[in-house]
Amino acid sequence: MSLPSFPPLDDIVRTLRTAGCVFAEDEADLLLAAASGPEALATMVDRRALGHPLEHIVGWAAFAGLRIRVDPGVFVPRRRTEFLVEQAVSLTRPHSVVVDLCCGSGALGAALAHSVRPIELHACDIDPRAVHCARGNVRSAGGRVYEGDLYAPLPARLGGRVGVLLANVPYVPTGEIELLPAEARVHEARIALDGGTDGLDVLRRVTTEAASWLAPGGSMLFETSEEQLPTALEIVARGGLEPRVAVDDDRWATVVIGTRQG
Repeated sequence: MSLPSFPPLDDIVRTLRTAGCVFAEDEADLLLAAASGPEALATMVDRRALGHPLEHIVGWAAFAGLRIRVDPGVFVPRRRTEFLVEQAVSLTRPHSVVVDLCCGSGALGAALAHSVRPIELHACDIDPRAVHCARGNVRSAGGRVYEGDLYAPLPARLGGRVGVLLANVPYVPTGEIELLPAEARVHEARIALDGGTDGLDVLRRVTTEAASWLAPGGSMLFETSEEQLPTALEIVARGGLEPRVAVDDDRWATVVIGTRQG
């Protein structure tokens, strides 16, 4: 009796392209590599054609040279955010204390730990699904993951000792959530996207306490949009940090770095 065979690659590419997948050929290769058999592949292709994020289907995302585990419902790390990690690498010294706040999958902290060794890495998120996912990524990098709202679950002993605070907070204005692609709007946790009325509500909460957690000379890094940048800089300054901006036009990435002086 013959075993079921995989469908031709061209058929998979055609299905994905018809569904609107711009990189249909690359995605077809990834789905074929991840599938355990023809039936599993058919299910995966159907899910992708229905708009599920590719990363949720195959179970991982490529980020900063790593394969980051990404579970269904968890925020998928964006390639533009690699620029934030690159900025953080330039500020991190071996043995630094690093906190990945609103960590999602833990991609930022894991990537930083891979680039600068050793560091003392702590990550936290309020979403239980994200925390479960992040534990696989962050623990493999030697870090610890906590569940809770912003700084609340962190050990008090970290106060005044954090060298680098990665705070990739949600910054989409509530009224613009419905304008996002379905991959994000439908399949990622809303709490990882919704930044409040102007998109900066979570940032305000983070900066209110940031200076008390940072060591002298320590820095907080986050992404924002070009439109939000002036207000974001004001928020950072009001939090007692010295702000500066780094921009990568090729990746459409704007990163604000707030440093505690003295």
